[in-house]
Amino acid sequence: MNTIRDEARLAATGWGWWLLLFVGPLSVLAGVIILFEPGSSLGALAVIAGIFLLLDGILELVGAFTQSAGNRGIAALFGALTAIVGVLLIRHPIAGVAAVALLIGIWLIAIGVIRLASAFDEAVGRGWHIFAGALELIAGIAIVASPNIGYATLALLVGIGFIVNGIGITALGWNLRRAGSA
Repeated sequence: MNTIRDEARLAATGWGWWLLLFVGPLSVLAGVIILFEPGSSLGALAVIAGIFLLLDGILELVGAFTQSAGNRGIAALFGALTAIVGVLLIRHPIAGVAAVALLIGIWLIAIGVIRLASAFDEAVGRGWHIFAGALELIAGIAIVASPNIGYATLALLVGIGFIVNGIGITALGWNLRRAGSA
């Protein structure tokens, strides 16, 4: 009887693997473009960052409402915060490097703390969550400590962040796909 319930739960959580496999590589691609084209306008960087943060936030919210894991509240908070920052960056591509840096830095600190806290609820992938959370927290602290870091440094940190996030999203998509076909 438990096997039937477990299979239904797995099917419910694994339906969106294809979306993760779409968004993850796009995030990696955006990170690479940001790293290799830091001379692009700050407004374009803010809009690109906003689009990916909004998509990531929506995916986190969908996951929070469809998963039966114990940390759904943290996932929902993570998703809502990410989506809000995404909308703000899309709606108001801020003209100053310091303002964009400060907004992204605060977001990175909040998301890093949430990811580190939720890592202890995860049995699978705990090391990845701790690594990603620590990296986000350190990058956020570095940005907030010196918001006038300059465009090249901001582009480097944001590009690396997109690449790490994209790799994580892609890995999650592959794991969901594998689990759904097992």
